[in-house]
Amino acid sequence: MEDRLSFFAALYKVGENPKMGMWMLYVTIVALSVVVYKLGFAKKLPPAKSAVIYLFLALGSTILTFLGVMLPITEGLVVAAIILIIYKIRLNQERKQKTEA
Repeated sequence: MEDRLSFFAALYKVGENPKMGMWMLYVTIVALSVVVYKLGFAKKLPPAKSAVIYLFLALGSTILTFLGVMLPITEGLVVAAIILIIYKIRLNQERKQKTEA
């Protein structure tokens, strides 16, 4: 089973210490999901609506954690975060050039 683990599951040693490894994987998936949400989809919302969104994000991450042991869920979130970061940087550069012109 150890050879079938995804990169982050193997990094957190889910096979050797399942309880701590799964919690670390869960926290990583929640953090990356929040980053991807904030960079790509977040709108200005009242605090109560934002809290509901983050609650459901955390609940959905539970399912993703179980899938993330064998599938590259976390790796996909890392790639999505990198793409969105590059997009935001280029968007800010473009806006800065328009204001200077």
